[in-house]
Amino acid sequence: MNAQEIKGKPLEYQTEEGEMAIVGFWIFLAAEMALFGTLFATYAVLFGRTAEAPAPAELFEPGTTLIMTFILLTSSFTCGIAVHEMRHGSLKGLMTWLAITLFLGLSFLGLEMYEFYHYASLGATLQSSAYWSAFFVLTGTHGLHVAFGIGWLIMLLIQLGQRGITAVTSRKIFVIGLYWHFLDVIWIFIFTAVYLIGMVV
Repeated sequence: MNAQEIKGKPLEYQTEEGEMAIVGFWIFLAAEMALFGTLFATYAVLFGRTAEAPAPAELFEPGTTLIMTFILLTSSFTCGIAVHEMRHGSLKGLMTWLAITLFLGLSFLGLEMYEFYHYASLGATLQSSAYWSAFFVLTGTHGLHVAFGIGWLIMLLIQLGQRGITAVTSRKIFVIGLYWHFLDVIWIFIFTAVYLIGMVV
């Protein structure tokens, strides 16, 4: 029997500490949902209040946004494969797919930074108008979460290299998987409510 299936539970759930940590992280994600819900509500209230600044339809580039979306959706998929490899006890597979997820996360963050710089060069900054303040705070908060996740992935790869797959490292991998999928879901809402609507309104 695979070591990951002992007692009929995945390795990350095989200790009380692991179970409690995962439950606690679900509660943390609920708080994060409340945070982003507030930011989305603020953005909706301030939508269209661009003052003298450019309108979003003038600046949003479908190509860049679609590439960013594809990269983040793909990173969520590769993160899922990493967890699958972990469940089968493959350290090499786990680290490989986590490294790919890390690369995709860095690519997304690089494109987002380019996007912010591009908008700023065209007159849309945090100080330009109420709308652009809401835009940068919402998308920037998501970007900061991605940056945090990237740092977290790097530390986990180092730990895996030192300790391998254990009850502790498997719990951490499972938790960051939840976190990464959460960021993906938030981005889908940003892509729809911010970029798609902003391009046509």
